[in-house]
Amino acid sequence: MEPLIKTEGLYRYYGNYCAVRNLGLELYPGEVLGLLGPNGAGKSSTLRMLAGNLAPSAGQIWLNGVDLQSDPIQAKRALGYLPENPPLYPELTVDEYLRYCARLHRISGAAVDEAVSDARGRCGLDEVGQRLIGNLSKGYQQRVGIAQAIVHNPMVVILDEPTVGLDPVQIREIRSLICNLGRERGVILSTHILPEVQAICSRVLILHQGEQAYAASLKQGVRPAGGCFLVRLTQAPELAAIMAMPGICSAESLAQGRYRLQTKKDLIASQLAEQLVQAGWGLEEFAPEQPGLEQIFVRITTGEQSG
Repeated sequence: MEPLIKTEGLYRYYGNYCAVRNLGLELYPGEVLGLLGPNGAGKSSTLRMLAGNLAPSAGQIWLNGVDLQSDPIQAKRALGYLPENPPLYPELTVDEYLRYCARLHRISGAAVDEAVSDARGRCGLDEVGQRLIGNLSKGYQQRVGIAQAIVHNPMVVILDEPTVGLDPVQIREIRSLICNLGRERGVILSTHILPEVQAICSRVLILHQGEQAYAASLKQGVRPAGGCFLVRLTQAPELAAIMAMPGICSAESLAQGRYRLQTKKDLIASQLAEQLVQAGWGLEEFAPEQPGLEQIFVRITTGEQSG
């Protein structure tokens, strides 16, 4: 299967400051990719480059197999983009605005009404087609923003903070809409809300200081760079003795002879278990611990342990 988005060696400089460094990513049909990172991590610059609104300093971007820099018009036909602040015209009705957006995407006159009707229906806007955008709630305005991004039926949809400022009911509705889009297309979702990523994304990519710091499939569970294990020892040793073992990054004493051990990525579980048995501490329990996305995010971006 060919990727809908592919980047190689993507860089973006602002003067001497490197906002995005050597980024390579791929997005396939049927995927919703969650793009995470603290403020200043390079998320907005990355999205703007993928959308063709910002030229990369180096590297290449392909949208649906078309080079974005050499043939931007053809490449952008496969792309729908919702920036953090939706490009809405409050003085237009929903239908007027969507017709305008359809014409911008070079949809022919005979097909405009069908395209508008389809996008409006997908986004739950059928009842507000004749209402002024400026009179709609924030949630409905976000729906209009998503509708303009898909009115030309693109294969790739990029959504930048689509649920900011919405109430819980509106957030739930927008998340359901994004999930439906992700069944037929490739979607990139940028957000600061970690539960949102876990709820609707199939993969996650964390940026830190302009670089890819972590990537994983959420279908298989998130995993740290090394390993985290919970063990129970009948002969409770001092933490210093555990820390002296090869491959141990950190050790935390828990209740009732239990410990949480963080290992280097080159130390596999069987090797750790063998070391604990040979130490004669009476290994009773040994289980890998799956950290949550929040723990991994904090660990990568701050170097601290969470939870």
